[in-house]
Amino acid sequence: MSVEPREIRLKRLHMRSIRRGIKEMDIILGGFSRSALAGLSPAELDVYDVLLAESDHDLYQWVTGQQPTPARYLDLVSQISSHAGATPG
Repeated sequence: MSVEPREIRLKRLHMRSIRRGIKEMDIILGGFSRSALAGLSPAELDVYDVLLAESDHDLYQWVTGQQPTPARYLDLVSQISSHAGATPG
């Protein structure tokens, strides 16, 4: 099993961040990935990778505080929300 180099992983996660289903999440996650992704730990990147598989509708509601964020994502969604200037749920 090969391990994905960090640089490649960051590029892949950035591309997944900017090519979402709704424009709002392109903007929110794209901005976050450009400025904060490189500073995340490997464990945080693991959570971010899983988070990107969630629906944009759910992500948007979590980031904007319209719905409570699942506990497993709360720290990361709080970071994303702070970056976007929103209040997480």
